[in-house]
Amino acid sequence: MTDAVAQDQIRSIIERIENLETKKATISEDIANVYAEAKGNGFDTKVLRKVVSLRKQDAQERQEQSAILDLYLEALGMASEA
Repeated sequence: MTDAVAQDQIRSIIERIENLETKKATISEDIANVYAEAKGNGFDTKVLRKVVSLRKQDAQERQEQSAILDLYLEALGMASEA
């Protein structure tokens, strides 16, 4: 009896994961289509991706990363380029 229950649970879990993987693939395709549309309208998709990434961070995290980037660029003699 418990083997049947465990099998049903495993099957249910696997099916749910497969369903979510399908949805994830669809969403990834939708995102790619939006970036393609943006590119078609003349926007730089690398910059758009960076903006999306930055918007996910809180202000303090952005400031910390900016400070570290400035430090690294300065160490490489590239500070005036940034």
